[in-house]
Amino acid sequence: MILLLLFTVLIAFLFHEMYWKRRNLPPGPIPLPLIGNLQSMLLEKPGYECFRRWNKQFGDLYTFWMGNTPYVIVSSYELMKETFIRDGDTYKDKFPQPFNEKFRGGIFGIIETNGHLWNTHRRFALSTLRDFGLGKDLMQEKILIEVEDIFRKYDAQIDKDMEISTILHNAIANVINQTIFGYRFDESNQEEYKKLKHLIEFQENVFTSAKVTVQVFAPKLGKILPGESLEDLMKDWKNSFYDFFNTQIENHRQKIDFDSEESQDYAEAYLKEQKKYEALGDTELFSNKQLSNTCLDLWFAGLSTTNTTANWTICYVMNTPGVLEKIHDELDKVVGSDRLVTTADKNNLPYMNAVINESQRCTNIVPINLFHATTRDTVINGYPVKKGTGVIAQISTVMLDEKVFPEPYKFKPERFIDESGKLIKVDELVPFSIGKRQCPGEGLARMELFLFIANFFNRYQISPSSEGLPSIDKSERVGVFPRKFNAILKKRHV
Repeated sequence: MILLLLFTVLIAFLFHEMYWKRRNLPPGPIPLPLIGNLQSMLLEKPGYECFRRWNKQFGDLYTFWMGNTPYVIVSSYELMKETFIRDGDTYKDKFPQPFNEKFRGGIFGIIETNGHLWNTHRRFALSTLRDFGLGKDLMQEKILIEVEDIFRKYDAQIDKDMEISTILHNAIANVINQTIFGYRFDESNQEEYKKLKHLIEFQENVFTSAKVTVQVFAPKLGKILPGESLEDLMKDWKNSFYDFFNTQIENHRQKIDFDSEESQDYAEAYLKEQKKYEALGDTELFSNKQLSNTCLDLWFAGLSTTNTTANWTICYVMNTPGVLEKIHDELDKVVGSDRLVTTADKNNLPYMNAVINESQRCTNIVPINLFHATTRDTVINGYPVKKGTGVIAQISTVMLDEKVFPEPYKFKPERFIDESGKLIKVDELVPFSIGKRQCPGEGLARMELFLFIANFFNRYQISPSSEGLPSIDKSERVGVFPRKFNAILKKRHV
């Protein structure tokens, strides 16, 4: 009798897990109890490979389960346009994640917030970045200062076997830290930079491991896994980052001139806005916690993605015969010397732009894109989707679409060049996502990538070190992160 009862319970449980809870959702891979479909993303590295397979199996719309939570995956550009662009307000919310709320001490920042808080701070961040010269000469000047600094550091090791990535990382960190807090990591504060770099690398290595991923997205299963808990893992990391941000914010608060209309950096602009709201009796919309969490969002968005793409661009160029020669030929015709390449040269360097576009497409940084949540009941491709359902624009699948990008795993900048040698705009190139949650730092990232990469290749001939070519194999990890590699640089212009 007991065995029959247990068998009945097991059958009922499996019926619920494999059919009943899925019955009103778009079809997709069958989820396992507790873990959902996470095992596929963790085993098929990089993590976006399973989504490409499911796109072929189930079509442009299907359901993916992370633990016990279903997410509707949109995996074609046309369907993304219909949803995230033409009906953008329905998909503007972020699906809440308990882990992020616990980590941040509440719902704060730009990435994790919704409604009035999100709208206000996204708009404030965009307008503040514009005030600091984004898209203008002022921001270009700040980036070119870092370009000259990396030249000085690389030049000191010309013709030697040198580590390439750290110097570039330091320069990109300087741009975002100067934007947020108003200063660079130069020789006087390298220990501070090294500590922050260590924290970022810790996040890249530990927080993207299979164990941590399960603890975040399948917490019931994560609790019974052996080893250190997620809370213990993140405690020191979290405290170190927020200590850095809070120290900078307090330093600004002590020195700020509230009577001055101009601000030197984002933190100063925020504190002035905070004071205006406090004068009106509102102490919540521009709170201290909101500032520290927004700084976290801007710091990671402004450093990690840009650095990873720039790093992989160099790796792809070194691994693809003929590309470096074409880059140099174009630069020699347009620039012709060791002067700095500026944004004024951009329209005259179609192949350089094509290399950056192709690198963004091939690097394909995020294994799974931002978790949106529907703001109302809606219909996607004929399927009813209830308010509050998680919906994901799976941009990795779009950028590996064989119909748009034949031989999608090959690095071929020529796919962005037409027969007359002009740059082609390809809508399916969406590295900054799509819709109302599109990356607010896109303009800064595009400017940095062009100025850093174009100037690097204009100044140097790069060749492999004694270790050989840098690896472009992505099968080791779920996500895509910068490569540490050595190379030999020679100056092209004497």
